[in-house]
Amino acid sequence: MRSQDQKPEPKPETKPLPPDETTKGGKFRENLVILAVALSLSLLMRIFVAEPRYIPSDSMFPTLEIGDRLVVEKVLYRFSPPKFGDIIVFTPPGQLRVQGYTKDQAFIKRIIGEPGQLVEIRGGKVYLDNDPIAEEYIAEPPEYDWGPNLVPDQQYFVMGDNRNDSNDSHIWGFLPQQNIIGRAAWRFWPWKRLGPI
Repeated sequence: MRSQDQKPEPKPETKPLPPDETTKGGKFRENLVILAVALSLSLLMRIFVAEPRYIPSDSMFPTLEIGDRLVVEKVLYRFSPPKFGDIIVFTPPGQLRVQGYTKDQAFIKRIIGEPGQLVEIRGGKVYLDNDPIAEEYIAEPPEYDWGPNLVPDQQYFVMGDNRNDSNDSHIWGFLPQQNIIGRAAWRFWPWKRLGPI
């Protein structure tokens, strides 16, 4: 026990520690891991959930125009099959590969005929199971005849909305379901036409 007149011992002076090189290296590794995780999540989202696409032709005019940018969602068709009216993105089937298209090129068309339906085009109208369908979304009526043909199991009949300027099923045949990448869900460019498709 010290007396009252005894001075307290001075506290040792503390100096700031120099920057630790291992801490710098640790931060760099942490940032690298964060970047790797972000890139991996982005890649997984693109593969399994959704991806952006660009419209290079006017085959879907007036619904889609050259330069439109879309989000293609890939989840819906894991739970329910594609249906009439869906606008889908797909890889070229064998018939188009023969014409020189590659697997990494993608097409976009509208589903018109589902498996088991009878499709016919005549007199400027498209018929499903012998009934004409109302098509307010097309640029003009088709100027050709096709069918009648039954859509095979696990395949679809697809057409561009610009009926007379579209490389679609009336030229190369049915689309296998396995070639479908996903459904065009949202237009994000240009801003003035932003919204669901």
